[in-house]
Amino acid sequence: MKTNGGSDAAKRNAGESAAAAVTDGMVVGLGTGSTAAHAIRAIGRAVDDGLDVRGVPTSFQSRELAREAGVPLVDLDAVEDLDLAIDGADQFAGPHLVKGGGAAHAREKVVDAAADRLLVVADPSKETDRLDHPVPVEVLPAARTTAAAAVRDLDGEPVLRDAERKDGPVVTDNGNLVLDCDFGPIDAPNELASSLSAIPGVVEHGLFVGMADEVHVGTDDGVEVREF
Repeated sequence: MKTNGGSDAAKRNAGESAAAAVTDGMVVGLGTGSTAAHAIRAIGRAVDDGLDVRGVPTSFQSRELAREAGVPLVDLDAVEDLDLAIDGADQFAGPHLVKGGGAAHAREKVVDAAADRLLVVADPSKETDRLDHPVPVEVLPAARTTAAAAVRDLDGEPVLRDAERKDGPVVTDNGNLVLDCDFGPIDAPNELASSLSAIPGVVEHGLFVGMADEVHVGTDDGVEVREF
């Protein structure tokens, strides 16, 4: 469930602002989505200018874009430290995020959690006082029905995500399915995150609770950096 947001200029300003935090010798997590893509391209331009950096992609999409941009890549298990990660969000309220519009949230969470700092890039349309965006939940195919029933027991409404321009559901890079689960306003994201993680067959959910260290909010005219 991709979200429509602000202008390309706003996204570009946010992405390039976060990319400016990347310095020589860093290992950087490369997020997925249209705003994170601007960060990847900016890092690629810096590499062309001599920046020594290695990127850890979070999806097939970010891997291909990084290759096109000329960013050297490395697997997460091949590095000892991950200095920072730059990633987008479908919605944010302070340091809390909903992610998964590109169905890459399982790998994104692994990389983002491993990083010393997580820099989130977003446009103003993604900001809210209280999370209420449907939460993507990646599930094993065999667990689709039982996981959906468990989500309903948590007062959520799960919808199997359909693929675009092809018949059938979205299949993640991990070979799983995605349930978009509407809980309405989320008053206790930490509790909901724990409950979703406990459902058998759930691989990962899109609640990133308290994970953002900074949010770079881009507008057509500049960037506002929120630190947490």
